[in-house]
Amino acid sequence: MTHLWVRAEQRPNEERVGLTPEGAAALIKAGFSVTVEQSHARAIPIEGYRAAGCAIAPEYSWAQAPREAIIFGLKELPEDGTPLPHRHIMFGHAFKGQHSGRALLERFRVGGGTLYDLEYLVDENARRVAAFGYWAGYAGAAVALKCWAAQQQGGICGSVSTYKGKEALLHDLEGDLDATGKPRPGAIVIGALGRVGSGASDLCEALGVTPTKWDMAETASGGPFPEILNHDIFINCILARPGTPVFVPKSALTAARKLTVIGDVACDPDSDYNPVPVYEAATDWAAPAIRVHETPPLDVMAIDNLPSLLPVEASQDFAAQLLPSLASLGTLGAGVWGRAKATFDDNMKGLET
Repeated sequence: MTHLWVRAEQRPNEERVGLTPEGAAALIKAGFSVTVEQSHARAIPIEGYRAAGCAIAPEYSWAQAPREAIIFGLKELPEDGTPLPHRHIMFGHAFKGQHSGRALLERFRVGGGTLYDLEYLVDENARRVAAFGYWAGYAGAAVALKCWAAQQQGGICGSVSTYKGKEALLHDLEGDLDATGKPRPGAIVIGALGRVGSGASDLCEALGVTPTKWDMAETASGGPFPEILNHDIFINCILARPGTPVFVPKSALTAARKLTVIGDVACDPDSDYNPVPVYEAATDWAAPAIRVHETPPLDVMAIDNLPSLLPVEASQDFAAQLLPSLASLGTLGAGVWGRAKATFDDNMKGLET
């Protein structure tokens, strides 16, 4: 019997979960054993899992789970250096040369466990089977607009926190925009045809901001792109990779521009291919924006766990996408899990022994 153990997230400001009670009930009906840890932060209450037939375990008890259990979470584990003997499903951020990622892989090497990285769960066409992209874009556009509203009143965006749902977010943000006493800003979304860009565009349109939508066709020239500087807000939804154009170069800081807010939803400040190289580090919930130029102001929002602002919608969407793959966990050597294991094995070869 396949045993799935859903751990409580240990990262601050993380209320999402990758399995809903309805999904857990479906797995149990299919013959799975499902254990869900209690959590003081999870947006979906534990009662639903208990009613679905899940076993309930104490918060953060996954390290003592039976060896055969597959530990399922979303974000990083505590960086305490302990060996990892279990099979883990999570976003490991370990396969792109990250320093912390190398340390994580070393823990798997010592413990003998395996990482099935959610970012590398792909179908036969190499397309990801589940992603939080839409809600990252939706929340990222929201915080970018909050940054613009704060600017108009002479400040910089203050702390943000989770919302019970998107209607609460829209109500709050509409109040912020109305308080400026100004017309809605002009925004441009790059990557508008993807899931992230679609979320960003939908948020803008819900608040009366009609975005300029660019995708590959509009950026194929490789730049420069002076049109970006003619908008109040630029929302970047393109992941950094070799060949990605620079959308806002450092020279833009002192150039004539209307642009005063960058919402870097992709958030790749430490990449050699960063398309907005005007800042050097991600921002966070306590300080969502960093001011990279004073006059005229230019603020950058680059929070790296944006979907957590709307944890219920983000969890439900992601869990629905992932459930068919979770249902195939009984055949770990094939399909999406076999491909993820091969990626892990390839990366483990690079570790020094």
